[in-house]
Amino acid sequence: MLPEMSRSMLRNALILGLFAVVTVGLVAITRQATVERIQVAEREAQIRALAQVLPAGSYNNHLLDNELQLRDPLLGDRALPAYLALKDGQPSAIILQAIAPDGYSGSIHVLVGIHTDGRLAGVRVLAHKETPGLGDKIELAKSPWVLAFAGKSLQDPDEAHWGVKKDQGVFDQFAGATVTPRAVVKAVHRALQYFDAHKTELFAGAAAAATASAPAEERAQ
Repeated sequence: MLPEMSRSMLRNALILGLFAVVTVGLVAITRQATVERIQVAEREAQIRALAQVLPAGSYNNHLLDNELQLRDPLLGDRALPAYLALKDGQPSAIILQAIAPDGYSGSIHVLVGIHTDGRLAGVRVLAHKETPGLGDKIELAKSPWVLAFAGKSLQDPDEAHWGVKKDQGVFDQFAGATVTPRAVVKAVHRALQYFDAHKTELFAGAAAAATASAPAEERAQ
């Protein structure tokens, strides 16, 4: 038989081991729950951001379920997501994500919503590091400046006037902060150029995806 001290040490070791196992299990469960909550919060934030770009009623699909990955120098220096908007199974618009690499304090990420006819549905800034009180007026929460893009297209204004007013364009600049709006205008213009060059394949893919996901009886009609 083990001496009393040995039995006590063994008992304590077992208790500590059990405590460690329970603690690790609780940490793992808590971490998993936290990760899931973060993922849900991120998805909800994405949905809210995308919903701001397209007019209500212009689509009835779940945009995050119709995501593409696009890679083109006109949009940015890496693969970026795009979201196809469908109305009753037919393409109605697309939201492109684009990067303006030439912001005053670094890259500016924007969402660019474009109707099938090439008109801008809306533009929103996703992320930036521009100067508070100056360059951050590209945010809708700070200024209505970004709303000026709605309804514009690659042809309206024409090539010579797709810029800020300081560059003979039609878009306002900010007092003391021309670089930031100039960068955003350029990024939106490049997104429209990308759309114009690829709209047939983008929307053809949307129609094919909608057909493939429809119930068999609908495809047979």
